Amino acid sequence: MPPFRLVASDIDGTLIRADGKLSPRTIEVLDQLYSRGVPTVLVTGRPVRWLRQLYDQMVEPLPAVCANGAVVYDPETDEILHAAPLSVDLLLDVVKQLREAVPDIALAIEVENGRSFWHEESWPLHWDSAHKEVRVLASHEELTSVPAVKLLARSASYGPDEFAELVSSTLGGLAEATHSSSSALVEISAAGVTKAAGLAWLCEREGFTAEDVVAFGDMPNDLPLLAWAGRSVAMGNAHPAVREVADEVTLTNDEDGVAVYLEKVFDL
Repeated sequence: MPPFRLVASDIDGTLIRADGKLSPRTIEVLDQLYSRGVPTVLVTGRPVRWLRQLYDQMVEPLPAVCANGAVVYDPETDEILHAAPLSVDLLLDVVKQLREAVPDIALAIEVENGRSFWHEESWPLHWDSAHKEVRVLASHEELTSVPAVKLLARSASYGPDEFAELVSSTLGGLAEATHSSSSALVEISAAGVTKAAGLAWLCEREGFTAEDVVAFGDMPNDLPLLAWAGRSVAMGNAHPAVREVADEVTLTNDEDGVAVYLEKVFDL
């Protein structure tokens, strides 16, 4: 029997290389696990709409826990199995506190379970450049008018870790705040919504426990996932906080660290 019954992996900085591609080696390992009946789940901060570019590189699309745990997605049916958005009331409260604490803050939200993106005029548009139909320019009032699976906040006045700490301390336990970017970008979810919570929901549905799971990650938004899984593996390129809590450290994403680890553990 293999030592683990389910593989959970972050995408960016973990499963894919810096160029955004899956290596042939990683594709082969994922296909072998699929053939053996070992489920693999993508556990990512990405919205649902950003999965297609990855699925196009795979032999078989994999189920995904998206938006840092707020959305559980089945690619076979294009169905949202579970969603845990920030309510309008919570958004109003969170946004009010953030605007008071960070004068230059720019905000955006993931709506329609991550199929659309609403942003303020001050938001820098680096994403979805090829999919302008998903982007909506919204007023301050509109940004808090609908539930959102993720609230995103940027500031030009802070470094990444510093800004994440400021947002976390400002919100206290009101909402979950984390980050996975090299810039001052913080990702905010409803209280209790993390990658660990999203994967735990899916595992309970499918009959798996935390001890069945080996998980891979590289950034602070992966910390709850790695703390929850039976075995946690940090990438060689991981944030220091991730390397500190992980059970093991593998090679970097550009060295196919996930594939190398899985080949050894599952004797592929």
